[in-house]
Amino acid sequence: MSTPLFPAASFAELGARLAALPAFDEAAAAAAAARQGQLTKPPGALGRLEDVAMFMAGWRGVARPRIGTAQALVFAGNHGVCAQGVNPYPQEVTAQMVANFKAGGAAINQLCRASGAELAVVALELERPTGDFTQGPAMSEAEVLEAMAQGAAAVNPQADILLLGEMGIGNSTVAAALAAALFGGEAADWVGPGTGADAAVMGRKISAIKAGLARHAAALDSPLAVLAAFGGREQAAICGAILAARMHRIPVLLDGFICTAAAAVLEGLGVGALAHGLAGHVSAEPGHKRLLEKLGKTPLLALGMRLGEGSGAAVALGVVRAALAAHDGMSTFAEAGVSGA
Repeated sequence: MSTPLFPAASFAELGARLAALPAFDEAAAAAAAARQGQLTKPPGALGRLEDVAMFMAGWRGVARPRIGTAQALVFAGNHGVCAQGVNPYPQEVTAQMVANFKAGGAAINQLCRASGAELAVVALELERPTGDFTQGPAMSEAEVLEAMAQGAAAVNPQADILLLGEMGIGNSTVAAALAAALFGGEAADWVGPGTGADAAVMGRKISAIKAGLARHAAALDSPLAVLAAFGGREQAAICGAILAARMHRIPVLLDGFICTAAAAVLEGLGVGALAHGLAGHVSAEPGHKRLLEKLGKTPLLALGMRLGEGSGAAVALGVVRAALAAHDGMSTFAEAGVSGA
């Protein structure tokens, strides 16, 4: 499918179109809040679940939102920075895991089945890794926009919520580079073990990010330029999917550090392009907590997970379903014949 945002010929053209992003429906959220005040419970007794229900109401534009279709998208890409020895696993694992996803054998398959999400996997030119960002830009402007368009096209406009995840050997280094370029700090502040890096690999990750930041220092004049300098096709696709979801008023559940670092590019555009996103969880990757704090997002879960694949978002979907089940299914005091306060 196409969206009003894509295709775009340039970052400037895409940026100009973002003014058309739908806003939060305050009237629907207020109606949801009024309903919460009439349900058979003390005010605020369901805590964050009440907030989630009102968040969903505002973005879906209805006072009693329901999840009929939950879509989970996992984007996969390969990265040129792996030439710097930043990955403990070979790049062939990306394609092998994509095959595992499609065969139903990965963790995300089981978690989507358990939470009632429809999973689709999109592999993005795995045979052609992005450029090594220590030597030059990871992608051209045209390549970023093409990957964003592919991400947007993968979104089901009939979905009631979108879960996002990724797969790509080397992409924890990419995520740390994006975070450092967007929010500053030392490379070491953002680097974590990823898929199990030892001290030597961690050192190479830090060195690669430092080299990339130095090489691209004069070119990072916008968040989309940061994405081109450091990002992968799967990060760009995540951004495109988030924007397409917004055009269809579909709330988004973000996964871990890598997914959130990709989404942070949109936050940097300054148009509230990530306002419809919920943080599904905070991962064990050290930079994720710091990144969520920068974005002002409180995670729904903290389970020590660090798998990626959209796994944390899939588990968090159960929390969102619980919030909406209580919001929609509970009786009001009047309906139940129970005396209010």
